[in-house]
Amino acid sequence: MTDPTQVWFDSSGTRCSGWFFPVEGTTPEPVIVMAHGLGGTVDAGLVPFARRFAENGYPVFAFDYRGFGESEGSPRQKVSLSGQVDDYRAACRAAAELPGVDPSRIVLWGVSLAGGHVLQAAVGRDDVGAVLAVVPMVSGMAAARHALPLHSPGTLARSTATGVISSVRQRFGGEPSTIPLVGPPGSLAALTVDGYQEAYEAIAGPSWRNEVDASIGSELGRYRAHKSASSVRAPLLVQIADFDKAAPPHAAAKAAFAGKAQVRHYPCDHFDVFAGRDWFEATITHQLDFLAATFH
Repeated sequence: MTDPTQVWFDSSGTRCSGWFFPVEGTTPEPVIVMAHGLGGTVDAGLVPFARRFAENGYPVFAFDYRGFGESEGSPRQKVSLSGQVDDYRAACRAAAELPGVDPSRIVLWGVSLAGGHVLQAAVGRDDVGAVLAVVPMVSGMAAARHALPLHSPGTLARSTATGVISSVRQRFGGEPSTIPLVGPPGSLAALTVDGYQEAYEAIAGPSWRNEVDASIGSELGRYRAHKSASSVRAPLLVQIADFDKAAPPHAAAKAAFAGKAQVRHYPCDHFDVFAGRDWFEATITHQLDFLAATFH
């Protein structure tokens, strides 16, 4: 397999970084446009998926959102949900121009928060051949209710106060306050489920930072990606971790039903679908089976 090459592309005036995993052959193939979830980067768990796709004949374009990883953009580590969906659309335009790619068969692949982004990015497009939503986070309100029993009232109060301060500071031209992306239970991190810090750090690459804008809670509270599911016209695969403590399984299941998706369930938690964990092989195998049935 040919080594990946870095490709820069523009998204609303910001230069973003993507990595292109080409395949051998002369026939244009469906291209998989791939993005990570909350605070994630290409080098934090996406490469094993990308390599397996390329080994099976599918070129891949995996990219970092503005302000994260190797992409440019300021402020750093700030999640704009609408901005990330715009980045996804810009990445699709860039991928369509790459060699060996069939621009009429773009595959949208997203894990966690990006599993919601792909539902939105697919709407109204005739060039999307398939959509893969992996342990998707599709509803901010559902995620908040899901996480409530896992946090103490004191921790929630401190997190809310830090987020409000960050929002006010940015409104007056200041830099955002940041919190850790993952941390131990009881800490001020965005994700504090027991074992999540170790799981995320195990897949993290050199461009990943354990840091996110403190206003992420209010940003996620407005997230409604599930409402786009019924408008997805392309074949849709939704992969659900039944014991997911980060992305509510019931919300993902409702979105899958609305999108008339093929659904796969796994008796595991959120990070168990990544390489090095017990359910990676089943996850990638079902993705390849889905693509083979869709395009061949």
